[in-house]
Amino acid sequence: MVLEQKKNAFVALGQFIRQFATEDFQYNNEVLKNEEFFSNFAMITEQAQNHNGWFTKEQVIFALNSWSEALTEANLNQWLSAYDFKVEPMKTVGLILAGNIPMVGFHDVLSVLISGNKALIKTSSNDQLIIPFLLKYLVAVEPEFESRIEFTKQGFDNFDAVIATGSNNTARYFEYYFGKVPNIIRKNRNSVAVLTGNETSEELQELGTDIFTYYGLGCRNVSKLFVPKDYDFTTFFEAMFGFSEVIKYERYANNYDYNKAVYLMSNFKILDNGFLTIREDESYASPISSVFYEFYESENQIEERLKNEADKIQCVVTNLPIENRIAFGQTQNPQLWDYADGIDTMKFLLAL
Repeated sequence: MVLEQKKNAFVALGQFIRQFATEDFQYNNEVLKNEEFFSNFAMITEQAQNHNGWFTKEQVIFALNSWSEALTEANLNQWLSAYDFKVEPMKTVGLILAGNIPMVGFHDVLSVLISGNKALIKTSSNDQLIIPFLLKYLVAVEPEFESRIEFTKQGFDNFDAVIATGSNNTARYFEYYFGKVPNIIRKNRNSVAVLTGNETSEELQELGTDIFTYYGLGCRNVSKLFVPKDYDFTTFFEAMFGFSEVIKYERYANNYDYNKAVYLMSNFKILDNGFLTIREDESYASPISSVFYEFYESENQIEERLKNEADKIQCVVTNLPIENRIAFGQTQNPQLWDYADGIDTMKFLLAL
């Protein structure tokens, strides 16, 4: 397949997804294969929550909107212009996908197919509906993809490389089983925000999006704040009030009640606004409904700290001139060229 074929197919997929990017789905007569796929995918978005209780319709729509904005001709051209696609490697790449948030493994699937390789996919038990359906649509639009996509529920056989995403614990198993082939093995990472105390209320409200989207389950969700000494959290909590509806979701509320009770019984000093607790802690990974914070002495000190612990961090949200910083509210809207863990997946795949 030539690159233009692949790009056109994914642009069509983006147009299909765009119909589901708002709460009121909008049928578009110009979308390819729509009569065959629209109604069925509308049902998939509803069924996703029955399959995984954290995949509420709102969160699924957020993910679909992000992908509809990413899969445009302009974005694909900008992303792919940095690479040479003269030769298709046509290697079989085993993909072990995560399932903590909707479609979290889709970038790996996209990268494998665009690079001219074959995708051998093991979906997470928590996300088995959306990606397989969208790949059926992709094949309907571009039938040549059919021989390049395979799903497996068991282990991998006859593969040339692996991209696996999991926890620090599962990463050890991945390294043992897949260490002899080219691989990308991802471990736990978390995202942080470095505040100065000079943020506007609008910026802090955008930070709420970074914290609460997907209920905080993604590696791009901010789970840790670095703040200067004597930081006043009043403005921060005021900005968070716009997200108070999150406590109405039973699963989130149960986590909030449980984690708050654990903190209180352990005599931890916490700040609480009725749906979010924050406490001082050196760790990066905070529980659902909680955010950790830590004080820093100077901008140089915190920048050095983040460099030294870069292998634990996915995103840094701040107004400070820190390398690879992300603007407030943008952690869950990565560009196609924003690779997980900073590893160039496309470069890896094209070199197979």
